[in-house]
Amino acid sequence: MNLPEPRAILTLLKPITWFPPMWAFACGSITGTDKIAENLPIFFLGLLLTGPLVCASSQAVNDWYDRHVDAINEPNRPIPSGRIPGQWGLYIAILWSLISLWVGSYLGAIGFLATLLALVLAWFYSMPPIRFKNNGWLGNLACGVSYEGLAWVTGATLLSGGVLPSKPSLLLAGLYSASAHGIMTLNDFKAIEGDRQMGVRSLPVQLGAIKAAQVAAAFMLLPQVIVVVLLLIWGKPNYALVIGGLIAGQIFLLRDFLKRPIEKALFYSGFGVPILVSGMMVAAFAVNGIGADS
Repeated sequence: MNLPEPRAILTLLKPITWFPPMWAFACGSITGTDKIAENLPIFFLGLLLTGPLVCASSQAVNDWYDRHVDAINEPNRPIPSGRIPGQWGLYIAILWSLISLWVGSYLGAIGFLATLLALVLAWFYSMPPIRFKNNGWLGNLACGVSYEGLAWVTGATLLSGGVLPSKPSLLLAGLYSASAHGIMTLNDFKAIEGDRQMGVRSLPVQLGAIKAAQVAAAFMLLPQVIVVVLLLIWGKPNYALVIGGLIAGQIFLLRDFLKRPIEKALFYSGFGVPILVSGMMVAAFAVNGIGADS
């Protein structure tokens, strides 16, 4: 029996994609407590769960159900290239999901349920007949909620000892989930032709490249503007000023992306998105210690 190459398995699990949910979990944790150092086992187990386990599971699931699209867009990926032969892509997706649930159980009922919900969203995103991915609006929403909002809320809840996150923390989780909707669209510009052939109605396929880029930019920027307004209302002007500066940097970089989205999507993902997520951490520190009645 042909076995997958170990290096191909690591490629399938895409370590580069683990950062966003881990970052969101860390941001949520900061809003939940100012004593992370006293809860390091929970914190590091949560990071392990959100990135190398749950997110990695979602990547394996996605690549398995996208293998026909990838054969057109990216034939060198592990499954279409044959480096992960036969049904091994599916077996790895199932195994990693089960390991994620097992590890999630060590974080109590909250951690287990959050893990279960994240995995359900991951499988429903890619798996027919539900396959949220077939509609860019729904698919990006599912990813935004799972990668950002759910990871943020889980971190805030676990690190506060099971206490419901404060209203400011929940608002930030929702707003940055909306921004993630736009971030997810950036990944779709490289796959327009294959998506069109295989019936995947990503936003670039539905709207065209230019209009989809405008929609993505709006999703990324407008929630951040609302964050700035909220921080001013909450009496955090210095934090608001920093995030305002980060927004200005993104707008500067967006100019080229909006003109040539297909060519510049990868560039903006590499340089603009890190500026956006830096603002997440700034906002998390801003609301640290703000009570649930705020």
